[in-house]
Amino acid sequence: MTTTLPLLPARPPADDALPAGAREHLTTTPFGLYVHVPFCATRCGYCDFNTYTSDELGPGANRAEYAGTAIAELRRAAEVLGPDLPTVSTVFVGGGTPTLLPAEDLAAVMAAVRELFPVAPGVEVTTEANPESVTPASLATLRAAGFTRLSLGMQSAAEHVLAVLDRRHTPGRAAQAAREAVAAGFEHVNLDLIYGTPGETDADWAASLDAVLAAPVDHVSAYALIVEDGTRLARRISRGELPMPDDDVLADRYVQADTVLRGAGFDWYEVSNWSRGDAARCRHNELYWANANWWGIGPGAHSHVGGVRWWNVKHPAAYAQRLAAGESPAADREVLEPADRTLETVMLGLRLRDGLPLTALSDAGRLRAADAVARGLLDPGAHEAGRAVLTDRGRLLADAVVRDLTD
Repeated sequence: MTTTLPLLPARPPADDALPAGAREHLTTTPFGLYVHVPFCATRCGYCDFNTYTSDELGPGANRAEYAGTAIAELRRAAEVLGPDLPTVSTVFVGGGTPTLLPAEDLAAVMAAVRELFPVAPGVEVTTEANPESVTPASLATLRAAGFTRLSLGMQSAAEHVLAVLDRRHTPGRAAQAAREAVAAGFEHVNLDLIYGTPGETDADWAASLDAVLAAPVDHVSAYALIVEDGTRLARRISRGELPMPDDDVLADRYVQADTVLRGAGFDWYEVSNWSRGDAARCRHNELYWANANWWGIGPGAHSHVGGVRWWNVKHPAAYAQRLAAGESPAADREVLEPADRTLETVMLGLRLRDGLPLTALSDAGRLRAADAVARGLLDPGAHEAGRAVLTDRGRLLADAVVRDLTD
């Protein structure tokens, strides 16, 4: 029997307490921790994440104290979720550039996780990194601390493309950092790519894919460039300095990536992610896509437990001040209605290689799914077996298919 969640106030209670309904399956639902590190050396022109350079921070927020502040929220999370704590199956340290912190600080955060929570024997522990922000020594420290996976922001192998994106590393450094990670003993290494940057040619994209395949990686993420409002890139495009990414070019780039990666032994398991076998998949992201539970540590970080979602104040100084005062860092929270949870299940599940059961769709959605099969967007064999699974053509139009099945 499922407990109905009561409506919550706009602001979380001072003690961050969760209603009983949200805790009902706490110990049996997969659980992960996300740790947001908001620092960047410079701001990339396309990025709208909650990140800050040193010039933007001011008093009360600095890298030297950040690990201790994050650990303070970890302690708060353990108090809120206890006494029967969920087992941590994944930890993901993202940003920003987490590896701008000393490796010893990231190791201290992971040590606190192990001190405060039960941790699965095969826990996946990922950190994102910029290629220039790691060294063989720092990678060795991270590996010794239990980090198992490294995700490097490569974006492109073309120097002029990196310049448009305001990326500071040199072509070739990402592949070298991947080799250093493998030498340090990391079990899995991912390279992130962005395609469709203004000025990127077919040859540039081919060279980027070749560079990825020459590196010792077992996971690749490739994302179409999205021009976010308020970014430097958006302003440059609005002034006519750069052209807007072309949808046809983006589609061609995606097909090219899929063809090349498949030919090299990578299989897609989510629309923008490929891996060499199931073991190389990012289990933390799979936890998100399955609408499981996670607690987000850090300024602006989002959390979800049992249908309750909340998010922290964005500025690192305000975040640190609240925790130092023993106050909740949460800015707001909401309870997802059953219809919202169903919608998110469809939106996320349809992007996965395994798709989702047709029973997850409304009656209207199932009728539209049949039409999507006729239009070559959903796999007919999977449809006959009771599942909605995107075809290769459907992946190119994934967002449109999702909208069609959920409207």
